[in-house]
Amino acid sequence: MRRPKGIKTKKSVTKRFKITGTGKVLRRHAGKRHLLQGKNSKRRRRLGKSAVIDATDAYRITQNLPFSH
Repeated sequence: MRRPKGIKTKKSVTKRFKITGTGKVLRRHAGKRHLLQGKNSKRRRRLGKSAVIDATDAYRITQNLPFSH
């Protein structure tokens, strides 16, 4: 069976990033999987929130997500 032609979304990028309504790219912070006892509560709280990616990296990510923008 032949595959259909066309552009594809990179599924690994889809799982890691989110595009906002205004077009900004959000990411999660690293370091909130284990060894949380040694980190203070303020730091743990901050690691849980998403952060905006720099514009230089956002271009490459949006190229891998063709149907999101």
